[in-house]
Amino acid sequence: MTHDTSGRSPAPVFSAAPARSSPSIPDTVRAVILTAAASLVGAVAWSGDPLTLPFAFAFPTLWALSPSRIVAALVSGGYFLAASRGLPQGVANYYASDLWPGLLLWFTASLGFVAVHTALWTSRPGGKRAARYGLAALLMAVPPFGIVGWAHPLTAAGALLPGWGWFGLAATAAGLVTMTTRVWPAAAIVVGGVWLWSVASWTDPSPPKGWKGVDLELGQSLGRNVRLEQHHDLIATVRRSAGEGASIVVLPESALGFWTPTVERFWRDELRGVDITVIAGSVIVDARGYDNVMLAISAVRADILYRERMPVPVSMWQPWLAWSGQGGGARAHFFANPIVELGGRRIAPLICYEQLILWPVLQSMLHAPEVIVATGNGWWTTGTSIVGIQKASVMAWARLFGVPLVTAFNL
Repeated sequence: MTHDTSGRSPAPVFSAAPARSSPSIPDTVRAVILTAAASLVGAVAWSGDPLTLPFAFAFPTLWALSPSRIVAALVSGGYFLAASRGLPQGVANYYASDLWPGLLLWFTASLGFVAVHTALWTSRPGGKRAARYGLAALLMAVPPFGIVGWAHPLTAAGALLPGWGWFGLAATAAGLVTMTTRVWPAAAIVVGGVWLWSVASWTDPSPPKGWKGVDLELGQSLGRNVRLEQHHDLIATVRRSAGEGASIVVLPESALGFWTPTVERFWRDELRGVDITVIAGSVIVDARGYDNVMLAISAVRADILYRERMPVPVSMWQPWLAWSGQGGGARAHFFANPIVELGGRRIAPLICYEQLILWPVLQSMLHAPEVIVATGNGWWTTGTSIVGIQKASVMAWARLFGVPLVTAFNL
């Protein structure tokens, strides 16, 4: 038997320090798959067809399956950016610029959605994760995050449960929360079955009797350069609609350009002898900025019917101008005039951007309107699906609450 006399300790068989682990390739692949799937869901759900909206139900599941907070951020970003993919081109069209400003605004707009869903993600399954997703959905439905709360999965309620109203909204919210739990496969089967039933029985919402929405194809000249000839053409369109039996005609956002006493006198004079009321978009300017409005015009009178609650951020609503003491920009009236009355009928008005977010329409629905009037001036959306998404959203809300719908858009 020999002994080590060198004074050195024998080499350990096992190292006490754990070996450094390299990034797991399966986790990386999983992150790529989840992000790609979320992007596909965002693109399909927000295609401009109301019947594809229920595909957004997959987003909560993909968010819940994320193995880390970073992957949850990637999943959220992929979904939002795919759903709002028309924004870069739309901004380029609006400002007659290249795509870079639009790309910057596109990514900036996604930050709120990504930040909320990233901050509230948790690795702990069960009730805590479901509650956190529910809180994220709530935050994206109301200001301040709700100002950029596009592509909200709750919009799918009308495509799944038409006519169910607030109960249908609650059931959809419960279904979305359930999609973050371990029973999501069963929930997905139920949603799929309900969706197939809805597809088979779907009918587009229609306007009330005597109401007519007029779509125009006047491009960017509408609202920016409304000449006298254009006013004459619009009045001729109104008169034709009256001859076809319409008593209320809806024209698109900004159809009348800037509203002045001269324009008011002209329209009232031209409508004499015609028993009709025109709801038309216009802009009212003062020293501090402007209001994007709907007007109600007849031969007898012309009144401001509605002031837009949420103009398009950045291009229209620029609050930093007021904060810095400057004038200009569209005013946001947030929670004002959610319902207006015309001829004894309650109207839920929605102008352009308000059709893409939740709180304006839900605030209006609290007052049990008898008709939804949705207008837009989408000339700048050429080459995108933005107007299609606006129409799909407002159609879904009209079907959910069983409210007649009148739309008027300019392209």
